[in-house]
Amino acid sequence: MIAITACAAALAAVTVGLLLRSEYEKKHFVTDQYEIESPKLPDGAAFRCVFLSDLHDNVYGTDNEPLVAAIRTFKPDAVLIGGDMMVCKGKGDLTVTVSLLEKLTSFVPVYYANGNHEERMNRERDVYGDLYDRFQMELKRLGVHYLSDRSEEINPWIRVTGCNLREIYYKHHFTVPELPMEELSERVGTAAEKTCFQQMKESFFPDLAEKEREAGHEMYEILLFHSPLFFETCRKWGADLTLCGHFHGGTIRIPGLGGVMTPQYQFFLPWCAGRFDADGKTMIVSRGLGTHSINVRLNDRPELVCVTLRGKQ
Repeated sequence: MIAITACAAALAAVTVGLLLRSEYEKKHFVTDQYEIESPKLPDGAAFRCVFLSDLHDNVYGTDNEPLVAAIRTFKPDAVLIGGDMMVCKGKGDLTVTVSLLEKLTSFVPVYYANGNHEERMNRERDVYGDLYDRFQMELKRLGVHYLSDRSEEINPWIRVTGCNLREIYYKHHFTVPELPMEELSERVGTAAEKTCFQQMKESFFPDLAEKEREAGHEMYEILLFHSPLFFETCRKWGADLTLCGHFHGGTIRIPGLGGVMTPQYQFFLPWCAGRFDADGKTMIVSRGLGTHSINVRLNDRPELVCVTLRGKQ
């Protein structure tokens, strides 16, 4: 009996300790930096972006000031957002998201692509009413570049595209189908298609456009794609860099095994977080900045991602 009581007490102590650790982790993000070289950028050129994903209404410090301060220290050329900044689960609130965007747009261009929670706002209007419309209005008011199945050129060498995924691709693992490249191309076009910036160059600077064609100039393609499940499709589409989130790092990370469980109830997937390279392309998966539903993080600190692209000849 004494042994049983001692075991129960020890188990309770461990449980309390883990819960306290989880609460600490949820409120203390870390920053991770990545560098990528590409011949698609001019020799000596550099572009730095901060990538945010899966905030889920989390607030660091007072009104996310520590998060904003950390972003400022990187002096980014752009902030890229990969979706799920709010929680939409029966109800939704834009307060935290809009407040953060107000701060960010005051000093840096912001590009925003949807995650499954933004998509849910739009799809389930019987639940969320006009929340999605108000969300779009706030983005427009703040000058956010909203990439809902569209692309924009950040500069003459880099194009960023945001893609909305259908609900079926966020189902539990055994029901998630493959994503055909044709569907991705139908939603956002192909990486080879010309967009506004290139057309303007050909109209107003035909000599420059001709020189770029002769030199084989290609845009560096960044794809904001919420789920990491489809890296192969993203590569085939033409994404040089795919930025993802959604998996929250796997909730609990075990050394040597990685993340335990994703929000889609897949277990021990290898691409829950980190950098992955294949066929000369890169995918970076953020652990995200918040949680929802399963509000636990262990050995899985929230993550602010900074990516620096450099030209390489």
